Amino acid sequence: MSWAGADGKRVRHTPDFFVRRVDGTGLVVDMRPDERIAPDDAAKFAVTAAACRSVGWDFVRVGTPDGVLMANVRWLAGYRHPRVHHQEVAARLVEVFADGGGLLAGALRVGDQIAVLPVLFHLLWRRVLAVDLEARLLSAGSRVRLGTVREGSGDAVASAVAASG
Repeated sequence: MSWAGADGKRVRHTPDFFVRRVDGTGLVVDMRPDERIAPDDAAKFAVTAAACRSVGWDFVRVGTPDGVLMANVRWLAGYRHPRVHHQEVAARLVEVFADGGGLLAGALRVGDQIAVLPVLFHLLWRRVLAVDLEARLLSAGSRVRLGTVREGSGDAVASAVAASG
């Protein structure tokens, strides 16, 4: 975002995250611990909040999230694009993890890990499958289980997996 400050100088601010919720609404997130907010930063957050309200989005500033959670989310974000989704592999992963199990052991039950793991990570990103992202970094032994599939959410990947599983 960019705007003219009170002194006429250009002020810039880039929020940390934009979230498109299942219901289509938007959420802008800035992450900064309270102790690291200077007066100029507070003004930027206020302008950002007002801009968000003007277009119908929510705004929230949060402190620093857990490092393990952020590392896991960054990893899974690399698999968010639907190009890594393969229907047959996804359906088989849903079957394999219906009762839960270890990440790598379950993937190997489906097929070659090079082909299966990207689909597994995509399903974790889409929350078709679930794992505790805060406990530890994702690893071979991470416990995977079925996630929450929202019917009618417009999530074609989740709906297709739900229909096939």
